[in-house]
Amino acid sequence: MNNEEVKTTNFIHDIIDADLSSGKRTEVVTRFPPEPNGYLHIGHAKAIYLDFGTAEKYNGRCHLRFDDTNPEAEDIEYVNAIQEDIKWLGYDWGEHLYWASDYFDTMYDYAVRLIKKGKAYVCELTKEEFKDHRGIPTEPGKEPPGRTRSMEENLDLFERMKNGEFEDGTYTLRARIDMTSPNLHMRDPAIYRIKKAHHHNTGDKWCIYPMYDFAHCIEDSIEGVTHSMCTMEFEVHRPLYDWILEELEVFQSHQYEFSKLNLTYIVLSKRRLLQLVNEGRVSGWDDPRMPTLCGMRRRGFTPEAIKKLCSVVGCTKFEGITEIELFESIVRDDLNENSLRAMAVVDPIKVIIENYPEDQVDEFEIPNHPQKEELGTRQVPFSRELWIERDDYMDDAPNKFKGFTIGREVRLRGAYLATCNEVIKDADGKVLELRCSYDPETKGGSAPDGRKVRSTIHWVSAKHAVDAEVRLYDRLYTVENPLGDKEKDFKDFLNPESLEVITAKLEPMLATVEPGTRFQFERVGYFCADKDHSSEQPIFNRTLTLRAPRKL
Repeated sequence: MNNEEVKTTNFIHDIIDADLSSGKRTEVVTRFPPEPNGYLHIGHAKAIYLDFGTAEKYNGRCHLRFDDTNPEAEDIEYVNAIQEDIKWLGYDWGEHLYWASDYFDTMYDYAVRLIKKGKAYVCELTKEEFKDHRGIPTEPGKEPPGRTRSMEENLDLFERMKNGEFEDGTYTLRARIDMTSPNLHMRDPAIYRIKKAHHHNTGDKWCIYPMYDFAHCIEDSIEGVTHSMCTMEFEVHRPLYDWILEELEVFQSHQYEFSKLNLTYIVLSKRRLLQLVNEGRVSGWDDPRMPTLCGMRRRGFTPEAIKKLCSVVGCTKFEGITEIELFESIVRDDLNENSLRAMAVVDPIKVIIENYPEDQVDEFEIPNHPQKEELGTRQVPFSRELWIERDDYMDDAPNKFKGFTIGREVRLRGAYLATCNEVIKDADGKVLELRCSYDPETKGGSAPDGRKVRSTIHWVSAKHAVDAEVRLYDRLYTVENPLGDKEKDFKDFLNPESLEVITAKLEPMLATVEPGTRFQFERVGYFCADKDHSSEQPIFNRTLTLRAPRKL
């Protein structure tokens, strides 16, 4: 953990400081409680950063707990992916891995305890029928018909629910609280429902499952969680959280709410992300255009940049939206500092150095990073025929242009000074190749007579170039808030130009790098070797351009 994370403070940390000073708490225990019904996205990263980072700051512990109370939507694929993403961010739960399903027996016993206290009853109303009884916040609700049922009848019905005698939706177990409360979540909320579904952990043992609001606070209590952090939409659920623990007379965990991380040009909703996957709008959960952590990892974003964003945004109760440009700037700064350099040509034209011997090959030692000698150097082959970027040549170029034009001398990165003498074009005027000459006395890119050149361009030896599939990713949506227009579907704003696939010419060492290795392709952008990258099939994903694109 870096020093910045240790020093970070917020209103929840102020509460923790007070709790520890007063003796209300003697340790700090947090938890990250994902539902295994989808992949984690960058919004979850903020919760992970707060939950694990807070525990680290106070030398406490953070539990990873899977809230697996809805077996129909859960999958072991999600479980494995969630653990991988958390570790990628740099956090570890150690021995503290838990499952809500581990506590199903205890939860059932607690539900029975509430029934015996007269604080829970079996209700035969459907979900829609109960909505009618619950009413609206400004008017009292109507008492459900089963609310006056005897304790003995409720215990009998609840056991028969557990034994599988009734079909899904026939009955629910409700907490008996207050049908006149202005908080609708306190108007006799459901705490158990019938769901005859196979569970990945408990098999077919249960055909009733606890509701999230009932299960979550009990899980926190059982595990001794002291500070249970969640996003602002759960603020209205907190009275129910407290009520359940108080009525059960168990360890009193406490819930604290903070604002979500929201970014422009991004939709953070597992339901909507699943739509994109199921409808084939993206290649999968780890498509590099997706805001999932696995997608960002595949695209080349770093865990350090993601945690830096969480630190900069901070932990408050203010629901705001962060511009994507801030995040991209943080990523660029991190990649500029830490990514290796390489040469790649994404839109190639041929350069023939006519006075360079045809069978000669030079090897040039080029730094892997201009400011970090510790990252070493690499040998780059140079030959008579090269590839350069198409936009590094211009007819009748103005003085401010820093590439080739007829008669201009240019530095070939780390190699020689060369002058363009002739341009070859096709019938449509498209440049096919440049005919150039080089000065053999300028080996390494500097002239012994001290003459200066105005520009340096990158290149790749045609004889040694590796053809690679390069995927140029852009933002997935064309508008800042794809959910802002209620008359349209968010998918109406998908960017048709969010992915362009090209064949680029790369220096040879790039074919043998490990998947996930990040590079700055000099003067082009930041790229990451794809998970499917190999020497037989080189694939690179563009993380970001070198600079932020201009706004329209």
